[in-house]
Amino acid sequence: MNTTKEPIRYYKSAVEDVQKINLFLQKARTGQLGLYDGEFPYVIPMAYVWHNGAFYFHGSDAGKKNRVIAAHPKACFSIDEEYGSTIAAVPANLSVAYFSVVAYGQVSVVDDIDEATEALQVMMDKYVPGYFDKALSKEHVRTYTSSLNSKTETFKFTPESITAKESEGDVFKKFFGGRHRNTDTQKSIDQIDIPGLHT
Repeated sequence: MNTTKEPIRYYKSAVEDVQKINLFLQKARTGQLGLYDGEFPYVIPMAYVWHNGAFYFHGSDAGKKNRVIAAHPKACFSIDEEYGSTIAAVPANLSVAYFSVVAYGQVSVVDDIDEATEALQVMMDKYVPGYFDKALSKEHVRTYTSSLNSKTETFKFTPESITAKESEGDVFKKFFGGRHRNTDTQKSIDQIDIPGLHT
């Protein structure tokens, strides 16, 4: 997994553990595909799978996304998950716990039917595991047509660089409904009842 040439400014949040990044990319549900339509940025939320070192997603074989990708294949793919707010005595130090990944690379249409079928099967295994009793067939991928008379197209985002950041957050600083700074300052840290901490 390549890292970007431009280092993360806040280096303390940088994640270099490839296994940890891979696990996050496999589990996260949605990414943001950033394209350039020739005039403006064009960002689309996408269900995706991280498979064999690439991001795969699917959609119609027609539409703006397809036209933009054909004209400007260089892209950015961003995935993030937020794990709750964290409190601080100073308002400017309030933060959130998170994990995020940003990748730069190129998007292409997957023309190989074997690769497309494999990627779509991995996607079904991720989003609807065990729902179908048979594996996806190449013939179905090749011939399926939607109600709008469009076929399914599989896309591959091949990253040239990837960076990851994480802020785990202190469990004792995690915000929850009803928590107030005035109450916190009147208690020692071990007296604060953190929901779920002792369950």
